[in-house]
Amino acid sequence: MSLGWLTLALPALSFLYYCAIAGGMLLAWRFHSSRIFMALCVLFMAEGAITLWGGAQLPVLITAADAVAVLVPLDFVLIALMHERGFTTESLGPVSLFLFVEATVVAVLSRTAENGLPSAAHPRHLATTITLPNYTLVIFAAAAVFLLIRFLLTRKPVESALLWTLSAFFFSLHFATNPRLATLYAATAACILFASVVESSYLLAYHDELTTLPSRRAFNDAMQRLQVPYSIAVVDIDHFKKFNDTYGHDTGDQVLRLVASNLARVTGGGRAYRCGGEEFDILFPGKNTSDVLDHLERLRENIQASEFRMRGNDRRLAPRGPDRRTDRTRRRATKGQAIRDLAQPPAQAPGKISVTVSIGVASSAKRQSDPDAVLQAADKALYRAKANGRNRVEAATPPRKAGAKAAGIA
Repeated sequence: MSLGWLTLALPALSFLYYCAIAGGMLLAWRFHSSRIFMALCVLFMAEGAITLWGGAQLPVLITAADAVAVLVPLDFVLIALMHERGFTTESLGPVSLFLFVEATVVAVLSRTAENGLPSAAHPRHLATTITLPNYTLVIFAAAAVFLLIRFLLTRKPVESALLWTLSAFFFSLHFATNPRLATLYAATAACILFASVVESSYLLAYHDELTTLPSRRAFNDAMQRLQVPYSIAVVDIDHFKKFNDTYGHDTGDQVLRLVASNLARVTGGGRAYRCGGEEFDILFPGKNTSDVLDHLERLRENIQASEFRMRGNDRRLAPRGPDRRTDRTRRRATKGQAIRDLAQPPAQAPGKISVTVSIGVASSAKRQSDPDAVLQAADKALYRAKANGRNRVEAATPPRKAGAKAAGIA
C-alpha cells in the first residue's frame, strides 16, 4: 500500500481510466466544451490503438506507438487552436472525419508491420520501455512548448490541461510495454481533462469573461466572509449608455475592458468585481472610509488619464452607398440630426474617447455590520456623486442616529 496507485491491480486501473474517459465526455457534453471532448476522443483512440495493435508482437507495438506519437501532439495543437462552437454537425463533422482518417492510417501501418514479421514471435514483455524515434521527441517538445505559450498568453484551464495531458500521454507511450504503468499514466491524462471541465465551469460561474474580473457570484461569496472593519466602493462608468448608442457596443466593450484593467490594479488592498453592466464593486477588507479615499481618488484619476483609442468606426456611422434621398428628405434628416447632436456629449478628438467614473464608498460600523446595508449606503453615495457632476468620489454620510449605526453603516 505504500506505493499508492502502483499497487492497484490492472483491472482497477483500467476501470479508473474508463470512468475518467466516460465521465469527462459526459461533463464536456453537458457544459458544451467541445475541445475537451475532442481531446478525450483523441486520447481514447490513441490508447485503444496501442492496446489493439500491440498484442504480443513488440515490433507492431512500436510501429503503432511511433504513429500515435506523431499524430497525438499534432491533434492537441489543432485542438488548442479550435474555437468552442458547441456540438453541431458543422463543427464535429470535419473533426470526426479527420480522426477516422488518422485511425485508418495507424491501422494500415500496424497491419503492414504485422504482416512483415517472421514466424518467430517477439514477446512484448522482453522490453521494459519503448524508445521513441528522435523526430517524435521533437514533435512532442514542439507541441509542449506551443501549449505552454498558449497557456501563458490565455491563462485558461483548457490550455493547461492539454499541456499536462500530453505530458502524461508521453509517459504512457514510454511505458507501453508495462500495462500497469501505461494504464496508470493514461488514467492520469484522462483525469486531468476531466478536472479541466470542472475548473472551466467554475471560472465561467465566478469570473466575467469580458473583463476577466470576478463576477457577481464571487462578490456575493466574498460579502458573506467579510469581517469588521471593511469598506465597499461602487464604481459606475459615466455616460456609458451614450458610449454604446454613439460608438456601438464593440467600443462599449473596449471601455469596459479599459476600466476593468485599472480596477484590477486598485491599491489599498482592494479587490474589484464586475456585478453587471457598467457597475463594478470593490471590497476593502480591514479598511475604513478614511483609509481608502486616497486609493479611490487615485483610481479615478488613473481611469481619467488612460488614453483610449477606438479600434475602428462603428458600422452604423459609415456610409452605405450613394445618397438618393431628395432635398426635402435630406433637410428633414439634417434637422433631426441637429436635435440629436444637442443631446450628445461634446465631440472628442478623432479616434480618442475620454472615460470617467463616479465612485461611492461606505464602511462598516465598529460593532455589528450588515454588508447589504453598507452596499446600499455606497450605492447612495454613488448617486450623490453623479448628481454632483460625475467623475468624483463620494463617501457615505456618517450616521447620526443610533438606528442607523446599528445597521452597520459608517
